[in-house]
Amino acid sequence: MLDRLSFPQPWLSLVLFTTWQLLSDGVSGASIVMGIVLAWLIPQLTQGFWPERPAFVKSWRLPGYLAIVLMDIVVASFSVARLILSPRQPRPIFVCYPLQLEHPLAISILASTISLTPGTVSADISDDNKTLLIHTLDADSDQEIIDAIHKRYEKPLMEMFQ
Repeated sequence: MLDRLSFPQPWLSLVLFTTWQLLSDGVSGASIVMGIVLAWLIPQLTQGFWPERPAFVKSWRLPGYLAIVLMDIVVASFSVARLILSPRQPRPIFVCYPLQLEHPLAISILASTISLTPGTVSADISDDNKTLLIHTLDADSDQEIIDAIHKRYEKPLMEMFQ
């Protein structure tokens, strides 16, 4: 019986419960019960999609990573707006980014982070998960993009997952 009540993805359950409470119109008994049901049910239903548990080694670094990403989103939004409003033509390029990350969740987080940042989009990943194809709206060189992504996003993710 206790096995059926377990939470296969405790962090996901916590995020789901917290998100439900934030989206609810105030905290009440009903919203808490519904949050617990969703926090238990959704991980149960998606358990087959999680071949292994995320291996966060240094999960305490996640808030710092999120702060960097949010700051980069704001800064990139202004940069893209300035680029669009200026007479200068952007220099779009595709960059083949060599991945050092190996954990599938870490690669997904990196690709999502790149796509969330205005001016860049993760376009494809190689079959062997070693190269990420990125389109950038304006860049001087491939190496400039590779260095920035490695320093700001991949290196902190490597520390969290390895």
